Amino acid sequence: MAKRRNVKAVRIVAATAAVAAVCVLLGAAGQAQSGDMPRAADGRPDLSGIWQAVSSANWNIEPHAAYAGRLAETGAIGSAPGGLGIVEGGTIPYRPEAIAKRQDNFENRRTEDPEAKCYLPGVPRATYMPFPFQIVQGTNKIFIAYEFASANRVIHMDPVPESPVDTWMGHSVGRWDGDSLVVDVTAFNGQTWFDRAGNHHSIALHVVERYTPVTPYHINYEATIEDPNTFTRPWTISLPLYRRMEEDVQLLEFRCVEFSEELLYGHLRKQE
Repeated sequence: MAKRRNVKAVRIVAATAAVAAVCVLLGAAGQAQSGDMPRAADGRPDLSGIWQAVSSANWNIEPHAAYAGRLAETGAIGSAPGGLGIVEGGTIPYRPEAIAKRQDNFENRRTEDPEAKCYLPGVPRATYMPFPFQIVQGTNKIFIAYEFASANRVIHMDPVPESPVDTWMGHSVGRWDGDSLVVDVTAFNGQTWFDRAGNHHSIALHVVERYTPVTPYHINYEATIEDPNTFTRPWTISLPLYRRMEEDVQLLEFRCVEFSEELLYGHLRKQE
């Protein structure tokens, strides 16, 4: 019996050592990849490229089980996959009066979700929709083009006046914090949602994004969200973004208004 225990103990020690060795090797590989990060002429990380999130966050940024669509005839197409969520801590800190609005949004999501109407998705939702987006990095400006609805935005890296108007995609001002691109986004029109589950905000939304390259092939994306009209405190989402590596990868058009014409303009049709 003692001999068996000794053999078992040896096996456990050997397995532990093997795992530790693998972790060391993976860590070294990660460091090597980080060292190979593409850099611009000024030494900053070059984030230029086509990126995409692999996540179910566009259905619901909070943890959620799979659920059926609102109408039975939509079948699997209108249903949502489960997801672990991207909200740190798991739960959005809504004010009590804002929870009822979220539920109402969810119940009417088929017609009221801005995505269904092909409206611009806003920030941060544009980042984790199931569509690629392209970053073009300059010295004083960084341009991001999104495939959905041909949305786009300019991140100003030089001093600019405050936005004179509120918009769907907000007003973005960036700076570098080490190798992280930090973007302060304000001047939203308050009409976008965070996801198809009806998570929402008001016109007071303020988003601070952080793009941190980890390897040449993925970025850690974080966004801290503040809106005192809707939430009791600031909260953060985070998820990885992956570089599209296909040889012929390119950003295609998805001008979705024509797919939403009945929803948008059907009520204007002259009735017999």
